[in-house]
Amino acid sequence: MRIKLWAIIFAACALFAAASGCVGGPGDAGSTQGGGALTAAPQANGEMKIALITMDSLDQYWVTLNEGAQKAAAELGVAVQFLSPNTKDDAQQIECVNNAVAGGYGAIVVAANGPDAISSALREAAAAGIKIVYVDSPANVEAEATFSTDNTAAGRTAGDELRAALEASGKTSGRIGIVNVNAATDSCVKREAGFRSAFEGSGFELLETQYCEGDAAKSQTIAENYITQGVVGIFGANEGSTAGAGNAIKASGGAAVGVGFDKSDAILNLIDDGFLLCTMAQNPDVMGYEGVKAAAMALGGEPLGGKVTDTGVSVLRKQDT
Repeated sequence: MRIKLWAIIFAACALFAAASGCVGGPGDAGSTQGGGALTAAPQANGEMKIALITMDSLDQYWVTLNEGAQKAAAELGVAVQFLSPNTKDDAQQIECVNNAVAGGYGAIVVAANGPDAISSALREAAAAGIKIVYVDSPANVEAEATFSTDNTAAGRTAGDELRAALEASGKTSGRIGIVNVNAATDSCVKREAGFRSAFEGSGFELLETQYCEGDAAKSQTIAENYITQGVVGIFGANEGSTAGAGNAIKASGGAAVGVGFDKSDAILNLIDDGFLLCTMAQNPDVMGYEGVKAAAMALGGEPLGGKVTDTGVSVLRKQDT
């Protein structure tokens, strides 16, 4: 009878987690690992608990960020759990924050889906004494520290690469399509602004941005529509946007030149096959690693001063894949 009762309780907990949209990803740390020298005020269960909440749990980018976070967790002897929605959704990400608060986590390392939607939940978490650290994309709430790409500069680099390639092929004018995630995600908005700045004063026409919510299939449809309009280039602002644009260019036989962001296997294969010119490779593993270190330091009472750290970016071309 007792076994049956526990089974019912377990099933109910699993159903609640599924309904919230928050999932535990690879490498969930349910117990303390390693034996780092860092000391901090213990959480209610006797160990330092940190929640990692990214925009989704499926993109290879976020999986890699979690791997960096888990590496730091093992070195420091803290518990880091990957609590993220399956898809980019403000309501689900807010629920993940609320679950972290209810679960007794001392710190939240978060990549905000948008700077505004999640802010109220994060303010409530901070008011409850939870330390906030940003990775990749901040919200409009003060944090202990932020680890992210200089997205405006990286977007400008992507634009410079595309413009140089087009001009090298004899094109000094033409239409260029832009596929972005949405109009709210801070990191991607800045990438687009940087990309657009690279074409100021040129003969190229940058078309109105189309949004795919980071979904590669939607991005491919958008890019295919751009190609029917005769674009000479396409920019993807994140992993899904870039992969979809590259697949559309591949399906068209190379009708346009594509550039984008991130370094998933799909993107690297498209570069290697000649259907994407290059990608701006960020360092999500560094973001996750440094984010957890900062959270642990903050829990240990060390003031971090809200410092913003650029985790760097590199241009990956065919010869680099």
